[in-house]
Amino acid sequence: MIKLNNISIAFGHVALLDKIALRIDNKERVCLIGRNGEGKSTLLKIISREISADQGQVEYQTGCRIALLSQEPQFKANDTVFHAVAKSLGTVGELVEAYHNLVQRLAHNNDEDLLAQLETVQHRLEAEDGWRLEQRVETVLSKLKLPTEQKLGEMSGGWRRRVALAQVLVTEPDILLLDEPTNHLDIDAITWLEEILLEFKGGLLFISHDRRFMQRLATRIIELDRGQLTSYPGDYANYLRRKEASLAAESTQAAKFDKHLAQEEVWIRQGIKARRTRNEGRVRTLKKLREQRTQRREQIGKIRLNLDSGESSGRIVIEADAISKNYQNTPLIGDFSTLIMRGDRLGLIGPNGVGKTTLLKILLGELPPDTGTVKHGTKLSIAYFDQLRAQLDPEETVVDAIAQGQEMITINGHKKHVMSYLSDFLFAPARARSPVKSLSGGERNRLLLASLFTKPTNVLVLDEPTNDLDVETLELLEDLLSNYPGTLLLVSHDRHFLDNVVTSTIVFEGNGQIKEYVGGYQDWLRQRTVPHSAPTKKAAKPRAQKTRKLNYKEQRELADLPKLIETLETEQAELQNLISQPDFYRGEADQINQSLARLKTLEAELQTAYDRWEILEVLEN
Repeated sequence: MIKLNNISIAFGHVALLDKIALRIDNKERVCLIGRNGEGKSTLLKIISREISADQGQVEYQTGCRIALLSQEPQFKANDTVFHAVAKSLGTVGELVEAYHNLVQRLAHNNDEDLLAQLETVQHRLEAEDGWRLEQRVETVLSKLKLPTEQKLGEMSGGWRRRVALAQVLVTEPDILLLDEPTNHLDIDAITWLEEILLEFKGGLLFISHDRRFMQRLATRIIELDRGQLTSYPGDYANYLRRKEASLAAESTQAAKFDKHLAQEEVWIRQGIKARRTRNEGRVRTLKKLREQRTQRREQIGKIRLNLDSGESSGRIVIEADAISKNYQNTPLIGDFSTLIMRGDRLGLIGPNGVGKTTLLKILLGELPPDTGTVKHGTKLSIAYFDQLRAQLDPEETVVDAIAQGQEMITINGHKKHVMSYLSDFLFAPARARSPVKSLSGGERNRLLLASLFTKPTNVLVLDEPTNDLDVETLELLEDLLSNYPGTLLLVSHDRHFLDNVVTSTIVFEGNGQIKEYVGGYQDWLRQRTVPHSAPTKKAAKPRAQKTRKLNYKEQRELADLPKLIETLETEQAELQNLISQPDFYRGEADQINQSLARLKTLEAELQTAYDRWEILEVLEN
């Protein structure tokens, strides 16, 4: 599908990409990994033609369509989902959107003028082969379960991410480029994205630091390291095995080279007699060895994390009793109790917007519950990693963000120069003097961790710390937290990270219901109760209180409800398909109105059936 030959690009005197070669075939799913700042996003932009390389060429298969999903897609807040996706198709997309808007208006007002406008748009769509594109937009929106009329300004970051994915999928690319697609997605959305990408028929090149996501999707790993690209066929687990062997071989080879160079340096410095008879060819070889040693780019040093746990807290850290919290009449937390002891490492799991950050703030005493009580133990020293990085002043320099004008800071009771401390977090002196606003997302997270770890703390609260961090930093952070003697509260959508760090998991299960499970993410999957034969429920009202057993008539009703719901859903799907056909509004007015009315009735019947099923199921259990 694409082939890169001898591609190089440099920023300043350091080559991000140094004469690299890459080939991607159809139906490959290739994961591009590497440390933050290595040039991964730059490589994607070169492939998508957003920027040009300094040298080399990219060859594309004839007619190859490429779409790039960037880390931070740009949207207009007032655009509807349908408009944002349709306009990806250009001029024809405008016709598709006009048709969609007219259909929506006719569903509520069967006006002759609207019918005339619809007929005009239909003729133009036929001339432009627009029906195929209109159906493509509808299919993608349906597959991604996107609300067509909702405005983007009203949607969360995770849902806007879905819209951005719809924008690229609707163009039916042959090559799909994804830059950190799981950032800001919750676990359910990440799992959903995995399924979508496994079904994708073209070639896929994606950047990710989510190890479980990589393991499930990638058919090949390519690593960008010090300007060079190395390919590892197979999955992520195979990459780890081969990478370890590769690093060992590189270290051995470098040691042999250095030994040979040292021997040659000794020879050239021998006495007068040896210099008079020296071999000029050997001198030239020595010069080349020196140049090679100068040009050899050592593997970048590892980040060094060291957390000061300070004085031990009391045995009981936080006790919450029957706390609840509502937001605009929606229950976020309902009658939840927990006892957090010293040394506990708790993970919080749930969809975006469900109330995880709210629960953290209530437990920390920053937000009062509507009902219930929260008590803190003694000698608590709390450090809070803010998900929105609000603690960082974008106008400050990196060094001032840590030391506030001081040259020395105290870490674990010892004085350390601030530049030395920042080098532990991979900030070179020039970068340390840069303003915070110039940092990448990964660099900002590293800076916030650096700031956090300067403070003695026995309760550590991390709200989404893993976004934008490279795999090596993630693994080092895992080791640090696993050995942390204090208490940890962690919000994360990184399943691998949760499994490796937490000892118990607090799960938001909807409608304000929160339960606590022993272990990490995989342990929760094994423990949770999932219905096997019933159709998927839609959003339901809060559960009824169990007061009695079902009588015989109610038992029969409960047994028949799944079949009834399936029948209603089938009719609803058939009717929606009929209404979406291009010639639907060309039919008789009575038939049009009858179909639209039946669709509205079906929605009401389905909701009644779901509510009844919910009530009977609670009574049965």
